[in-house]
Amino acid sequence: MVSENPFGPEVIAAVSRHMNDDHAADSLVIVRGLGDTPDATAARMTHVDGTGVDFSVTAAGVDRTVRVPFARPLTERPEIRQEIVRLYTEAATALGLEPRTED
Repeated sequence: MVSENPFGPEVIAAVSRHMNDDHAADSLVIVRGLGDTPDATAARMTHVDGTGVDFSVTAAGVDRTVRVPFARPLTERPEIRQEIVRLYTEAATALGLEPRTED
């Protein structure tokens, strides 16, 4: 298990900004399909570490934090993208959606 976050504040901010600016709909798919919040109406990535990703989620008019764990511990920045794509694909499939394949 990863005991310390392998990603510094600048990586966390950059990844969160990219997801929130360019992939907000994908974050919503992830929390609906894998975050036990199928009724979510909004999701913003707020944190990423070696074991998972946190989203600020609005569901039923209430904001809360939802954590979606990674399949395995991550230690390198390029692994984040690979794992987020995997989470999105798995969530879309679970929701009966056709996953996008472009970035």
